[in-house]
Amino acid sequence: MSATINNPILPGFNPDPSICRVGDDYYIATSTFEWYPGVQIHHSTDLVHWQLVSRPLNRPDLLDMRGNPDSCGVWAPCLTHSEGVFYLVYTDVKRHSGDAKDAHNYITRCATIDGDWQAPVYINSSGFDPSLFHDDDGRRWFLNMLWDYRPDKPSFGGIVLQELDRDNLSPIGPVHNIFAGSDLGMVEGPHLYKRNGYYYLLTAEGGTEYDHACTLARSRQLTGPYELHPKHHLITARFDPQCPLQRAGHGDLVETPEGETYLVHLCSRPLANRGRSPLGRETAIQKLVWGDDEWLWPKADSLSPQVQVLGPETRNHTPTPARETDIDYRFTSRQLPGDFQWLRTPYPDTLFSLSERPGYLRLYGRESLGSLFNSALVARRQQSHRFTASTTVDVQPRHFQQMAGLVCYYNSRKYHYVFISHDETIGRCLDVMSCLADASGHGHYPLKGQRIPLPAEGPVRLRAEVDFENLYFSWASQGENWQRLPLKLDYSVLSDEAGTGAGNNFTGAFVGMAAQDLSGTGMPADFSGFEYRETT
Repeated sequence: MSATINNPILPGFNPDPSICRVGDDYYIATSTFEWYPGVQIHHSTDLVHWQLVSRPLNRPDLLDMRGNPDSCGVWAPCLTHSEGVFYLVYTDVKRHSGDAKDAHNYITRCATIDGDWQAPVYINSSGFDPSLFHDDDGRRWFLNMLWDYRPDKPSFGGIVLQELDRDNLSPIGPVHNIFAGSDLGMVEGPHLYKRNGYYYLLTAEGGTEYDHACTLARSRQLTGPYELHPKHHLITARFDPQCPLQRAGHGDLVETPEGETYLVHLCSRPLANRGRSPLGRETAIQKLVWGDDEWLWPKADSLSPQVQVLGPETRNHTPTPARETDIDYRFTSRQLPGDFQWLRTPYPDTLFSLSERPGYLRLYGRESLGSLFNSALVARRQQSHRFTASTTVDVQPRHFQQMAGLVCYYNSRKYHYVFISHDETIGRCLDVMSCLADASGHGHYPLKGQRIPLPAEGPVRLRAEVDFENLYFSWASQGENWQRLPLKLDYSVLSDEAGTGAGNNFTGAFVGMAAQDLSGTGMPADFSGFEYRETT
């Protein structure tokens, strides 16, 4: 008896999945880019439902992204398990625009998935998308794509391989360039496996947009040469513009205890036919089968990713609970609720407190929403095309440089923000600021200067209603009915594809709470709760 898996299994911004199995437990690590703490690790016992269990890069020695540009930071982690230890390989990208890439690759280890991970070991900076392969002879090998800045050479210079010392993980021996990719090009995201005397190399190709694909090759020798799969690819939506799961690629393989094989891969669900994707790049899963030719083939006999997939054989274990879609967060703990993250800094105490005013999340007004250093913004992923989010804020701005409120955020150049501030003529007031993904990064004010007067003091409720490409903001004083603002905002700008340089955007939309004090005095803003409800 097998359950049905509905894709995506990790909805919302959860790209570049790496999967490993330990006994009956499955773990997926995904990229987090500029969001802190770094790397999301989800757990499942059935491949159907998944729960977030860890964000391991949670200390300054493991990750400090202050100053990292948008869509830099943590790219494409690789999670493996060997001899009772978890290994996490990750990149901290400091620059990705232009000819050069400053991409620094590290490994950290831990005996438990949710423990304190060791100080990282630096490996190299020759490219991104690193991974670790544990061979059956006990040797460990490090892979990454090779970045070539030269204008007369392909930028994606192939997949390189180097041995690591078993114990201290330092690189030893020569670097081998083992795979140039297929004709599709832009080869990246390598993962190595061994089966029946063959080394199998799974890579991503075509760029992480609408030509994306998972490519498979194999060799009898670790260092190659590698021959391509008869179809070249295991999964891609590039030939199927009507497929609900687009941009399919960058995957990893896992085998169940019964020997069934599954591929996890990234995908997106655009608002229209290959249009904009506010949900970002998500994680889906496909079932594969081994052929008599010792190649893997899609179980569905199609390269297009399937929305519904046959799950593994049922086992006698506790199934993973389904994801919650209707959550009322209360800030009654000293720990931030697990769904929330912040931007870049490993020093969250400089941005917010859960103890300064018990029962509240206090944000300290910091730099602007366009800051790459210290932005007081705490938010959670959007995981459905239709949802409502609301919060209650108690804040007393004294001048126009102080503000706090509810934000729908993609990055420092793409957001919609409803906020409370102060106007010297009308006093405490409500305003809206949007950054519309253009090259300037300037804010736009859709209320056109018609700021809404608010009561001089007391909490104010703020709400965002998202309906695919449309966003509506509302507000209410405590105990009063919601008042919708006379605006219909373009929510689709909060997407990878929107705006200048859209090809260099890799994250997804968040919704959350923010506070700024552009005068530098650190105005506090207290949030008593946050509600997130998905609608069908």
